[in-house]
Amino acid sequence: MTPHVDRIAAFSDGPAGGNPAGVLIADALPADAEMQKIAADVGYSETAFAAPQGAGWRVRYFAPVGEVAFCGHATIALGAQLAQRFGDGEYALQLNDAQISVEGRRDGDRVAATLVSPPTHSRAVADDVLAQALIVFGLAPGDLSTDLPPAIANAGNDHLILELTSRARLAQMDYDLQTGAEFMQAQGFTTINLIWAETPRLFHSRNAFASGGVLEDPATGAAAAALAGYLRDLNWPHGGEIDIVQGEDMGARSLLRVQIGAARGDGVRVSGTARAID
Repeated sequence: MTPHVDRIAAFSDGPAGGNPAGVLIADALPADAEMQKIAADVGYSETAFAAPQGAGWRVRYFAPVGEVAFCGHATIALGAQLAQRFGDGEYALQLNDAQISVEGRRDGDRVAATLVSPPTHSRAVADDVLAQALIVFGLAPGDLSTDLPPAIANAGNDHLILELTSRARLAQMDYDLQTGAEFMQAQGFTTINLIWAETPRLFHSRNAFASGGVLEDPATGAAAAALAGYLRDLNWPHGGEIDIVQGEDMGARSLLRVQIGAARGDGVRVSGTARAID
């Protein structure tokens, strides 16, 4: 018998938008090959698998083409489902390489969740790697803003961050999926996060996820957490919180909020709402 998989859109904008994730909550995790097959059959960018472990939950994430160390939107979807099944509260999650938590809260038909990310860190990107990235996306050096230098940011996974000079240039994002996948897999990038800063606290994002077999993610909590950690490392004037609008150019407008503590390297809080997909 095939286990039941809930289908949840995380970081939704009211009754629409958000990034679809599969959520399978079971008494025990299926075998690796079965989880991979289920994720491929579901076809979303990630499916979260959770089973009780001690006082918390053992969690693993699978994209259609392989396992992912951490996925933000699937964690938000999981937090919403844990709240629906077991009540509002904070749930401890044991990932492959980190311990995190997610809080689920119900308010009528609305369900919200907040995750605390793995620790964050960032580093400069090598010139040759940046040059390759520009070729993949058909960008020129002048398309990059000088306000936020390109960097590799991590909150559980590596994400390449490229700030563009305008919202219009962001809307033009395009690339070949196979070429992007080969580049990202060679560099170990989970996503490439193209952003535009409307204000120091409001960002617009498009997130390439070719490494997982998906051209673009409509909402990416892991990349949002990594970006927030990078902003903290730079002493960017974030005021302790940023909002990210993602998925607009895909017709799936999604809203992410990140709260950024003062301690460099600490995990950040990523919040959003979730809705069931019929």
